[in-house]
Amino acid sequence: MKKQQLLLVGGGVMLFILLFFFGNTIPPAKPAAAVAANTPHEQKKIESEKLLTHAKERLTPQQLERVTSLENSVKRGDVKNQQLRVYKTLASFWEDSVRLFEPYAYYTAEAAKLENSEKSLTFAAHLFLTNLKTEADPPMQNWLATNAKDLFQRALEVNPANDSSKVGLGACYIFGSISDNPMEGISLIREVIQRDPNNLFAHLILGLGGVRSGQFDKAIEHFETIVKKQPENLEAVLNLAETFDQKGDKENAIKWYKIVKGKIPNPEVQKELETRIKALQ
Repeated sequence: MKKQQLLLVGGGVMLFILLFFFGNTIPPAKPAAAVAANTPHEQKKIESEKLLTHAKERLTPQQLERVTSLENSVKRGDVKNQQLRVYKTLASFWEDSVRLFEPYAYYTAEAAKLENSEKSLTFAAHLFLTNLKTEADPPMQNWLATNAKDLFQRALEVNPANDSSKVGLGACYIFGSISDNPMEGISLIREVIQRDPNNLFAHLILGLGGVRSGQFDKAIEHFETIVKKQPENLEAVLNLAETFDQKGDKENAIKWYKIVKGKIPNPEVQKELETRIKALQ
């Protein structure tokens, strides 16, 4: 991951390291040119087509010619399979050749919708959700959550018993500004935990939701549940340290930052952690 992307976080060592280790390695495109609504009292939303147009502005003439050729390559006959191959090729192009996340995720999602398998739908959904968890820009949050929600719902149509997809769907409501009532998402996740108290993905999302709403004690309970079951779950340990820090519990924040530091050999991350520890002492 490029350093400038990390620096966008600005504060919060947890997000710094989460982006470094868990975030998508493709630098996201800036969505400003793709924002549609301008009225101050409306939630600005990003349209996928405008986002793709904006992304194409970054291409060289040769790259743009290739993309245009792929987009126009679907002929008569087995249109569905032709389109599926084109979407997968375009997804690979944006991931490998240009390294822009949004068009890569968009075409991965379009391919998954055509394929309509639980595996492809959930893979695409989690692409959006992973970036949603660390996205700070409200219009991008909405775009990521809207796409993830659609994919998780399609996956649940294929397999209504998939608790991971139910939790993912709930997370879209919590983090995505797609509903005036985030309790819709929390209720979905609580249903899963009531049925399966050991569902660690559900605990993670509820913990992150607790942090977002300032309910630090509840968040800590969820993160501690994960760490007890999976001591090497770095994401949970990082969130635990950061939550104690935000709560103002310096002793426990230092304790968990030191544990994180012992688990990560990267010098840049260790330096950031040491800075945070010294600031708390």
